Amino acid sequence: MDTHAVILSGPRSLHLGQVGLKAPAKGDVVVKVRHSGISTGTEKLFWQGTMPPFPGMGYPLVPGYESFGEVVESCGETGLSVGDHVFVPGANCYEGGVRGLFGGASALLVTPAARVAKLDGGYGAEGALLALAATAYHALAGGALPDLIVGHGTLGRLLARIALVLGAPPTVWEIDPARRFGAEGYAVIAPEDDARRDYRVIFDASGASGLLDTLVPRLARGGEVVLCGFYTQSISFAFPPAFMKELRLRIASEWQPADLEATRRLMDEGRLSLDRLITHRAVASDAGAAYETAFTDPNCLKMILDWSASA
Repeated sequence: MDTHAVILSGPRSLHLGQVGLKAPAKGDVVVKVRHSGISTGTEKLFWQGTMPPFPGMGYPLVPGYESFGEVVESCGETGLSVGDHVFVPGANCYEGGVRGLFGGASALLVTPAARVAKLDGGYGAEGALLALAATAYHALAGGALPDLIVGHGTLGRLLARIALVLGAPPTVWEIDPARRFGAEGYAVIAPEDDARRDYRVIFDASGASGLLDTLVPRLARGGEVVLCGFYTQSISFAFPPAFMKELRLRIASEWQPADLEATRRLMDEGRLSLDRLITHRAVASDAGAAYETAFTDPNCLKMILDWSASA
């Protein structure tokens, strides 16, 4: 099979091209992608050429790990039927030397059925946000809940929404006035407008590697900072203030299958909403411009590619 996919052939060199797909094997499903999201974390680093060494790295590659679509073929006992809608966290299904890292930005995907998550088709484009929501859930489920979240981008909003669901409404810092909109049940303020110096747990969703020296004075003694982003530069901080505070530092990595299931349950129960997170949409044929907008326009919270016209 051939399909169209986003191909990143080098830093800032991205286009929609034709690629070959591996034949599905027993236990696989073939998914016609309806929508895929563009990650402003790892995908941006690949696009910029600043991604640190990572297993499976190399160009050309198909990016993306946020895909939502419809099963069009099911091979063997997969537990899924043609017509089911699923979230696909990327796929490694390409031939001809094209790497599947993370491989989700494609009109068709071949993937083991065990990797996908069945969702109601009514989620539409929001179904592509399941992994990002599960990443937020993973950070929150790993320890004490935050009373301060730094950053009101897509991840920061999901952290705040899930924290609310779990009974801990946070304060959120955001330096960009244009991103302070959209909060319900929690406050979004500028850091300079916050006089508090006794936060127990601070989650950083900004990805700013030089932020710790700003956060340490805001902690209560024995307070914790949780790093939720992906940081390309070394994390450093002044030791004496951290020593006086007895700082605890935790790093939250990517979601695990249990996080995906727990997040899906919150969505299906109507407790977690993913609305108003998608600010930009583009057809897949305009992928080059869409990726640049996603990575350079501060007004873009989440860009979604529509694959309905691609095959």
